[in-house]
Amino acid sequence: MGVPRSFAISPDGTRVTFLRSPSGDDRRNELWAFDTTSGQERRVVESQESGELSVQERARRERLRESSGGITSFTTDGDHRIAVYTDAGEVRVVDLASGRVTEIANAVAAIDPRPSPDGSRIGYATVDGSFRIAHVADARESFVHTDPHLTFGQAEFVASEEMNRYRGFWWSPDSQLVLVQATDESPVLKWHISDPAHPEEIPREIKYPKVGTPNAIVSLILMTRDGDIALKFSLPDGFEYLVEVNWTQYGPPLLYCMDRSQRIAAVFALDIHSGQLTELARQSDEHWVEITPGLPTWLPGGELLLAHDVATTRVLTINGNQITPDGLQVTGVVDIDRFGITFSGTFDPMESHLWWYGYGGELDQLSPVGGMHTGRARNHTLVLSSRSLQEYGVKTEIHRDGNKWEIASHAWLPSHNATPEFLRLGKHELRAGLLLPESGEQTNLPLLVDPYGGPHALRVVAAKNAYAEAQWFANQGFAVLIADGRGTPHRGPEWEKAISGDLATLPLEDQVAAVEALIQLRPGLIDAKRVAIRGWSFGGYLAALAVMDAPNTFAAAIAGAPVGDFRLYDTFYTERYLGTTGEEAGYETSSLYPRAHKLSRPLMIIHGLADDNVVVAHSLQLSSHLLAAGRPHETLMLSNVTHMTPQEEVAENLLLLQVEFLKRHLQVPAK
Repeated sequence: MGVPRSFAISPDGTRVTFLRSPSGDDRRNELWAFDTTSGQERRVVESQESGELSVQERARRERLRESSGGITSFTTDGDHRIAVYTDAGEVRVVDLASGRVTEIANAVAAIDPRPSPDGSRIGYATVDGSFRIAHVADARESFVHTDPHLTFGQAEFVASEEMNRYRGFWWSPDSQLVLVQATDESPVLKWHISDPAHPEEIPREIKYPKVGTPNAIVSLILMTRDGDIALKFSLPDGFEYLVEVNWTQYGPPLLYCMDRSQRIAAVFALDIHSGQLTELARQSDEHWVEITPGLPTWLPGGELLLAHDVATTRVLTINGNQITPDGLQVTGVVDIDRFGITFSGTFDPMESHLWWYGYGGELDQLSPVGGMHTGRARNHTLVLSSRSLQEYGVKTEIHRDGNKWEIASHAWLPSHNATPEFLRLGKHELRAGLLLPESGEQTNLPLLVDPYGGPHALRVVAAKNAYAEAQWFANQGFAVLIADGRGTPHRGPEWEKAISGDLATLPLEDQVAAVEALIQLRPGLIDAKRVAIRGWSFGGYLAALAVMDAPNTFAAAIAGAPVGDFRLYDTFYTERYLGTTGEEAGYETSSLYPRAHKLSRPLMIIHGLADDNVVVAHSLQLSSHLLAAGRPHETLMLSNVTHMTPQEEVAENLLLLQVEFLKRHLQVPAK
């Protein structure tokens, strides 16, 4: 809250539009614009109190991990003259020059409205599953496409939760056509999310494709901006997943598809006249093909930009030819214009940087040394958002023509000073951060291991904010150790894919190795008999796994929203690592349930009852297995809490309860 975010840059680079809430305790985002010719910012749309959100919109925000209010997202037309957003499902259009807001008379609550590049139309999905188009000129709907058996214009669950694809329709660059996803969810299992605290309420039905069961069937419809259907087509034979669609002025629409196993991916170009799909490139991997955000896409010269795993590096390629150096791990493409490619990548797994590749072969690092940097770039205007180890918060700068402006952040900053010490532990040189009490205690401390430890997430990064919570725990009388093991990103394909076929053995082995290496490195600092572990989601799974499989190392664990058995998790995530049927050996090896009888250490299980990602059944079944084995444990079920736990009072009290549990079982004296 209070941090500037969601930047968009006009084609000429003179206007930067972004969101920011008024203060560090106000969730309601406002729309702002910055003029690079005058160096002035102005508020375009004031803070608003959103009304009741639809179930679909709440689910979309859960997938985005979005907990703010007001304007949570916006899109602009091609010339950056208007911006479109929703307020409690009602579509709003704001003129970015005058600030005048027009309300579209949409009959059904809208999801993800997007203007055509020329700004004349707005397409949007709706809560009833239809896809609609409105005329901006008269602010009314002009077209509705619906089918009781299909959902239009929305990304299906696994696309938004696991592929980072949050949209379900794409305008043509000339604004004459729109490509719309049609989703048939009838084959997908029906699950029900209930609220036991309110038994009078009907459980919410969701479609959840668990391992080994059918996915949603995705197809595409090409229609004119007035709603006439030009083409209908399915994904190519053998490809079950639509990972990405990219339609720019540089070439025909690109479809990036994967097979069910995710060992094969291919790029197809769509002929918008015949409907023919032509395969342009194919990728294969014995483990899985990794998704790189922003790709594939065309370059201005008609070349195809992709990412490939080459030896120990994920690199960018143009028409199959490597253009980024070995060792620079590419993590995503940010922007492309006629001058070059802006992308994110790093040589150091603790850092993240913005880079620019010019079409003449130039390669420049746009962000300063150290830290975690994100941003946007277009037509000589660079927006750079930076986090560092020197100070809390996000520093946002706009650079153009030698000028630099800082965009103010209103975020609240922690009162304690997080001072991680960075270590490389064990034979694999695990990147680790160690935090000690600010009181200066450095003898015989209980150790709290605080990992995530799984795919697609790093905990040990060069940003002070990342250690604020860990420092708070340290100040309660603990040493806190955070280590990133094998399977985590930014250390190359081999490191990431070492966990293929087994999500238990190496992640836990690396946490044990980190603890042992720390104790050996710092004699007298840690009481080896008082080591606990806590985590959420994969980290929660890892924490429960630790006290079952490594009780000689870990004396207690707190498992938040743990995956009890990966056969109960979704297809795209789990099948990537363990196989497509649920019968492969890796599922049994990775499951907590067969280990229940081994529990001999205190374990607290925490789970939100409204979680539709790692559903509460994981923890309930784990508790049942522990009970059947006669193993004592504690459970804390949270009413009306999802996988995010965004409620402040819940988050605060969860921390206090965890500290109480840890002090009780590690015999930490009260202060």
